[in-house]
Amino acid sequence: MSIWIFFKIIGSLALLIYGMKVMSEALQKMAGSQLRHILGTMTKNRFTGMFTGMFVTAAVQSSSATTVMTVSFVNAGLLTLAQAISVIMGANIGTTLTAWIMSLGFSFNFMDAVFPAFIAGILLIYTRRHRYIGDFLFGIAFMFFSLALLSQTGDEMDLGHNEELIRFFSTFDTGSYATIIVFLLIGTVLTCILQSSAALMAITMMLCSSGVLPIYLGIALVMGENIGTTATANLAALGANTQARRAALAHLVFNVFGVIWVLCLFYPFVNTVCSVVGYDPQTDTLDPARLSVVLAAFHTAFNVCNTAILIWLIPQIEKTVCMIIKPKANDGEDEFRLRYIGGDTIMKTPELSVLEAQKEIQLFADRTQKMFGFVRELLGIKNDAAFNKLFSRIEKYEGISDNMEIEIAKYLDKVSDAHLSDETKAKIRAMLREISEIESIGDSCYNIARTLSRKERGKEDFTERQYEHLHQMFELTDDSLTQMNVMLAGRKDKLDANRSFNIENEINNYRNQLRSQNINDISANEYSYAIGTMYMDIVSECEKLGDYVINVVEARMGTKQREA
Repeated sequence: MSIWIFFKIIGSLALLIYGMKVMSEALQKMAGSQLRHILGTMTKNRFTGMFTGMFVTAAVQSSSATTVMTVSFVNAGLLTLAQAISVIMGANIGTTLTAWIMSLGFSFNFMDAVFPAFIAGILLIYTRRHRYIGDFLFGIAFMFFSLALLSQTGDEMDLGHNEELIRFFSTFDTGSYATIIVFLLIGTVLTCILQSSAALMAITMMLCSSGVLPIYLGIALVMGENIGTTATANLAALGANTQARRAALAHLVFNVFGVIWVLCLFYPFVNTVCSVVGYDPQTDTLDPARLSVVLAAFHTAFNVCNTAILIWLIPQIEKTVCMIIKPKANDGEDEFRLRYIGGDTIMKTPELSVLEAQKEIQLFADRTQKMFGFVRELLGIKNDAAFNKLFSRIEKYEGISDNMEIEIAKYLDKVSDAHLSDETKAKIRAMLREISEIESIGDSCYNIARTLSRKERGKEDFTERQYEHLHQMFELTDDSLTQMNVMLAGRKDKLDANRSFNIENEINNYRNQLRSQNINDISANEYSYAIGTMYMDIVSECEKLGDYVINVVEARMGTKQREA
């Protein structure tokens, strides 16, 4: 084989992988948030979960995208492990559509339709309204173009008359289980290396269609591809939480179990699929169109039968993966640790990785409210040792707040490097604003704690009435933080910001009332000017904190930034 033909094959596979990636991402952009909503809500039982996974995968043309998306949903707490397993089962069925599309590419010459698709695609890409349709056309055109190139390269190589290659494959006994297992392992390893089962499926179809690779060995490679394709989700789950890693492992367990039972019935099962298609492995030695259909039919039969068996055993699969992957040791709430976007792994589908960042922001906001709870507790502590211990904890939380803002911003920056829809770009801008304001809330909490520490080191204390007013102001501020967390956790189209604005008005009015009263009390010698200044510093910081809360709410709702 000349070096030119080698590069032509590698280039064709690169075009195939790129075309499928472009097509998949274009479909995801067209679906937008609806795709997230569908996957997050239509999983009430194992059957709806399976059909959801099947249709989503058939739509986006990538089981890896659906599986990684599902793992991220488990990581974000939107899907249970059992729901995720049913979705992954459906994704395995949905991905078989890709093999059928490929079989069409090997059965018919689509080259004449490819170039008009490229022209239509480039025209649509430059129109704002239909650019994702243009991306999709480009992707599918690249896919069929690559398949046509592979088929053409196979003809140029004249594999059917390549004596050395035929002799090499003929040394393997197609009637031996040992040979089938060897090719199964080869398929697994190659898919893990290529990170694309579609690329190896294309090679397998080319070799089988040329008559070089016996159909039994080709099917063994396809079985290996089913195991190898699980590597994508498992790699994506490395930095995720325990439940997400279990969901990724369930994908592997599902496919390994399927391979094991099919191996036990390998020859009867394959012969049955061949007879349904109308192909006889013993007599029809070379029928390119029929051979590619046999591979696609086996891929579908394998995944459908496997799902039909294992969908009833989801609780058992769940128990198995829970036994294999034990929960991580609790790092402690006072340690800096990202829960949903841990590690440097960016999801294969940037449009959907925004969801994980949103869940991390919710955790960030929850931690900030917890920090404010420590500040409220600090106000009532009289013991020096207990005071210093809690103050140190608040200091630690302030450091965590700074780190969380930086790490979430870095993650969003990486995601924004990808080609995103306008809607997702707007969400990322809003989320960057949210984390900046939440970090400012943490700063306000720390400022209040420092003022209380300064008061603690002095000789004077607040009066009983000042304590009552501060507790009342803290109560209003905590209410605003609670409502902010409600807004961050809810669906935007079902949220009402009026409650947040009402609380902020109460905080502003109360601050104004306390400011006037403070001047009168100092004039009446109720307390010193110094203690009155610290008292108003705390009140004013609570009012600032309320403004930051409103800025978060407005960012969440997509409204204009207001003056603090």
